[in-house]
Amino acid sequence: MEPNKKIRVLVVDDSMLARSLIIKGLSAHPQIEVIGYAINALDARKKIPQMKPDVVTMDVEMPALNGIDFLKQFLPTYPVPVILVSSLNLKVFDALAAGAVDFVRKPEKTGQEAFINSLTQKVIVASQARVKLPSSLTSGAKTAAAAAPPVSRIAVRRQVMIGLGASTGGTEATLEVMKRLPADIPGMLIVQHMPPGFTQMYAERLNRLCRMEVREAKTGDELHQGLALVAPADLQCRLTRIGDRYTVSCTHGEKVSGHRPSVDVMFSSMAEVVKCRMVGIIMTGMGQDGANGLLAMRRAGAYTIGQDKESSVVYGMPGVAHKIGAVVTQASCERIADVLLQHLRTLI
Repeated sequence: MEPNKKIRVLVVDDSMLARSLIIKGLSAHPQIEVIGYAINALDARKKIPQMKPDVVTMDVEMPALNGIDFLKQFLPTYPVPVILVSSLNLKVFDALAAGAVDFVRKPEKTGQEAFINSLTQKVIVASQARVKLPSSLTSGAKTAAAAAPPVSRIAVRRQVMIGLGASTGGTEATLEVMKRLPADIPGMLIVQHMPPGFTQMYAERLNRLCRMEVREAKTGDELHQGLALVAPADLQCRLTRIGDRYTVSCTHGEKVSGHRPSVDVMFSSMAEVVKCRMVGIIMTGMGQDGANGLLAMRRAGAYTIGQDKESSVVYGMPGVAHKIGAVVTQASCERIADVLLQHLRTLI
């Protein structure tokens, strides 16, 4: 996008109240121009080619044509960045798999200011994002399992801890990595920037689509081989050590690098406490959360992997990490699992 050029936004929502809130809120930002609205996805399908917005905000549940079907049909021929505006709904992840860039949770009776602030920042990020074409993962677990290449047990005899951090575009990028890993993968701790309420649903989705056990982390959970834990939204998540056991601590606290949970907090805790082998993976996302923590991990002896620019929806976090020397190996989203497995086999 050209410097000083406003981000042109089309708002798509069948609720007049929601449209008014979003239009008024986004229009207050000097970088954003709301160029119009559509009352449903069919209306949007006509208006987007005419109005040529830079970003579209869209509800998931709408009459006549829902947001998911719209994305599947429309994005392959007109790849505009779409931010989902949704209630607490599992269908959000199907819409992300269909090509949406990010999502924000609709406010209830309170929280409108926080909602607008979050949506505004996501629109600004989305204006710089690469749109990924629809995934084949929306049809469920059997499709995902079939899409993943066959893998064998890796039989790592040494204890290994893995940390993975992602933000914008990360829900599907992380799944792309996880679905290619075997059931006996070393313990993994995952931080994905996400609104409250969605991390448990995301963990359940990964658990259905991947071979290892995946669940939302809670304080006291022990991280072990075959288990991946997703940091809960709005809590800082750290790895702690008691002897040879590694457990998770999820606590309230200030935002770090602009986030809670923060990838930097998770990676830094690993650099401080992990005494066995460890791996850090940083993936697509705006900003620099995780870069300094990953550098601390590398200096502590970790093997580190960064997603490359070409496959990132937003090459912010992995780009900064690479620039400061935190990344040992860069790889595409589709190859990160192979790079990880090749490294783990050197530890057998």
